[in-house]
Amino acid sequence: MPMIDVYAQSGTFPSTHRLAQRLAATLMEIEGVPDIPMFRSNTGAFVHELPASAISNVDGGSAHVRVQVLTNAGALDRGKQLAVVARFTDIIAAEAGDESARERTWVLLTEAAPGGWGLWGHAHTNEELVDAARKEIASLQG
Repeated sequence: MPMIDVYAQSGTFPSTHRLAQRLAATLMEIEGVPDIPMFRSNTGAFVHELPASAISNVDGGSAHVRVQVLTNAGALDRGKQLAVVARFTDIIAAEAGDESARERTWVLLTEAAPGGWGLWGHAHTNEELVDAARKEIASLQG
Protein backbone atom coordinates (compact mmCIF):
# COMPACT_ATOMS: atom_id res chain seq x y z
CA MET A 1 0.00 0.00 0.00
CA PRO A 2 1.81 3.10 -1.19
CA MET A 3 2.50 5.96 1.17
CA ILE A 4 3.60 9.44 0.18
CA ASP A 5 5.20 12.02 2.47
CA VAL A 6 5.59 15.64 1.40
CA TYR A 7 7.80 17.99 3.41
CA ALA A 8 7.59 21.69 2.64
CA GLN A 9 7.81 25.10 4.20
CA SER A 10 4.56 26.15 5.91
CA GLY A 11 2.28 28.03 3.54
CA THR A 12 3.69 26.50 0.35
CA PHE A 13 0.35 24.91 -0.55
CA PRO A 14 -3.04 26.65 -0.21
CA SER A 15 -4.75 23.27 0.24
CA THR A 16 -2.62 20.51 1.73
CA HIS A 17 -5.63 18.16 1.69
CA ARG A 18 -6.16 18.62 -2.06
CA LEU A 19 -2.42 18.09 -2.66
CA ALA A 20 -2.47 14.86 -0.64
CA GLN A 21 -5.53 13.55 -2.46
CA ARG A 22 -4.13 14.38 -5.92
CA LEU A 23 -0.80 12.69 -5.20
CA ALA A 24 -2.47 9.54 -3.81
CA ALA A 25 -4.85 9.25 -6.78
CA THR A 26 -2.01 9.84 -9.24
CA LEU A 27 0.20 7.17 -7.67
CA MET A 28 -2.64 4.66 -7.73
CA GLU A 29 -3.22 5.45 -11.41
CA ILE A 30 0.48 5.12 -12.33
CA GLU A 31 0.84 1.84 -10.42
CA GLY A 32 -2.14 0.48 -12.33
CA VAL A 33 -3.74 -1.22 -9.32
CA PRO A 34 -7.45 -2.07 -9.41
CA ASP A 35 -9.77 0.76 -8.38
CA ILE A 36 -11.15 -1.06 -5.35
CA PRO A 37 -11.74 0.07 -1.74
CA MET A 38 -8.72 -1.87 -0.48
CA PHE A 39 -6.37 0.28 -2.58
CA ARG A 40 -8.39 3.51 -2.40
CA SER A 41 -8.45 3.52 1.40
CA ASN A 42 -4.83 2.43 1.83
CA THR A 43 -3.01 4.64 -0.69
CA GLY A 44 -2.28 7.80 1.22
CA ALA A 45 -0.30 10.98 1.34
CA PHE A 46 0.83 13.04 4.32
CA VAL A 47 1.80 16.69 3.98
CA HIS A 48 4.25 17.89 6.63
CA GLU A 49 4.48 21.67 6.92
CA LEU A 50 7.73 22.85 8.49
CA PRO A 51 9.02 26.25 9.55
CA ALA A 52 11.48 27.76 7.07
CA SER A 53 14.18 27.37 9.73
CA ALA A 54 13.80 23.55 9.55
CA ILE A 55 14.80 23.33 5.87
CA SER A 56 18.04 24.38 4.21
CA ASN A 57 20.27 23.71 1.27
CA VAL A 58 23.98 24.63 1.35
CA ASP A 59 23.19 28.23 0.43
CA GLY A 60 20.51 28.58 3.13
CA GLY A 61 17.50 28.27 0.80
CA SER A 62 14.41 26.83 2.43
CA ALA A 63 11.89 26.76 -0.41
CA HIS A 64 12.53 23.13 -1.38
CA VAL A 65 9.86 20.45 -1.39
CA ARG A 66 10.81 16.86 -0.53
CA VAL A 67 8.48 14.07 -1.64
CA GLN A 68 9.14 10.52 -0.50
CA VAL A 69 7.18 7.73 -2.14
CA LEU A 70 7.16 4.31 -0.47
CA THR A 71 5.84 1.38 -2.50
CA ASN A 72 6.05 -2.38 -2.27
CA ALA A 73 9.08 -3.97 -3.90
CA GLY A 74 8.79 -4.07 -7.68
CA ALA A 75 5.65 -1.92 -7.89
CA LEU A 76 7.30 0.69 -10.12
CA ASP A 77 9.26 -0.34 -13.19
CA ARG A 78 11.51 2.30 -14.77
CA GLY A 79 8.72 3.80 -16.87
CA LYS A 80 6.49 4.15 -13.81
CA GLN A 81 9.35 5.67 -11.79
CA LEU A 82 9.83 8.32 -14.46
CA ALA A 83 6.08 8.97 -14.56
CA VAL A 84 5.85 9.38 -10.77
CA VAL A 85 8.69 11.90 -10.66
CA ALA A 86 7.41 13.91 -13.64
CA ARG A 87 3.76 13.95 -12.61
CA PHE A 88 4.43 14.60 -8.93
CA THR A 89 6.70 17.51 -9.85
CA ASP A 90 3.90 18.91 -12.05
CA ILE A 91 1.37 18.54 -9.22
CA ILE A 92 3.68 20.18 -6.65
CA ALA A 93 4.23 23.20 -8.93
CA ALA A 94 0.51 23.48 -9.76
CA GLU A 95 -0.65 23.15 -6.16
CA ALA A 96 1.98 25.64 -4.98
CA GLY A 97 0.96 28.03 -7.75
CA ASP A 98 4.65 28.43 -8.52
CA GLU A 99 6.25 27.05 -11.67
CA SER A 100 9.71 27.66 -10.21
CA ALA A 101 8.90 24.98 -7.60
CA ARG A 102 9.81 22.45 -10.30
CA GLU A 103 13.47 23.35 -9.77
CA ARG A 104 13.17 22.92 -5.99
CA THR A 105 11.22 19.65 -5.80
CA TRP A 106 13.02 16.46 -4.84
CA VAL A 107 11.19 13.15 -5.32
CA LEU A 108 12.64 10.07 -3.61
CA LEU A 109 11.40 6.62 -4.60
CA THR A 110 11.71 3.91 -1.94
CA GLU A 111 10.63 0.29 -1.77
CA ALA A 112 9.50 -1.54 1.36
CA ALA A 113 11.24 -4.77 2.30
CA PRO A 114 9.30 -7.98 1.58
CA GLY A 115 6.82 -8.56 4.37
CA GLY A 116 7.11 -4.91 5.30
CA TRP A 117 3.54 -3.75 4.69
CA GLY A 118 1.79 -3.44 8.02
CA LEU A 119 -1.91 -3.34 7.25
CA TRP A 120 -4.89 -4.44 9.32
CA GLY A 121 -2.54 -5.31 12.19
CA HIS A 122 -0.41 -7.76 10.14
CA ALA A 123 2.90 -7.50 8.23
CA HIS A 124 1.91 -8.61 4.73
CA THR A 125 4.01 -10.04 1.93
CA ASN A 126 3.28 -8.91 -1.62
CA GLU A 127 1.62 -12.28 -2.27
CA GLU A 128 -0.73 -11.84 0.70
CA LEU A 129 -1.75 -8.41 -0.54
CA VAL A 130 -2.37 -9.71 -4.06
CA ASP A 131 -4.53 -12.49 -2.61
CA ALA A 132 -6.49 -9.98 -0.51
CA ALA A 133 -7.05 -7.79 -3.58
CA ARG A 134 -8.25 -10.76 -5.64
CA LYS A 135 -10.69 -11.71 -2.90
CA GLU A 136 -12.03 -8.16 -2.73
CA ILE A 137 -12.43 -7.96 -6.51
CA ALA A 138 -14.29 -11.29 -6.49
CA SER A 139 -16.61 -10.10 -3.71
CA LEU A 140 -17.35 -6.85 -5.58
CA GLN A 141 -18.21 -8.76 -8.74
CA GLY A 142 -20.83 -10.73 -6.86
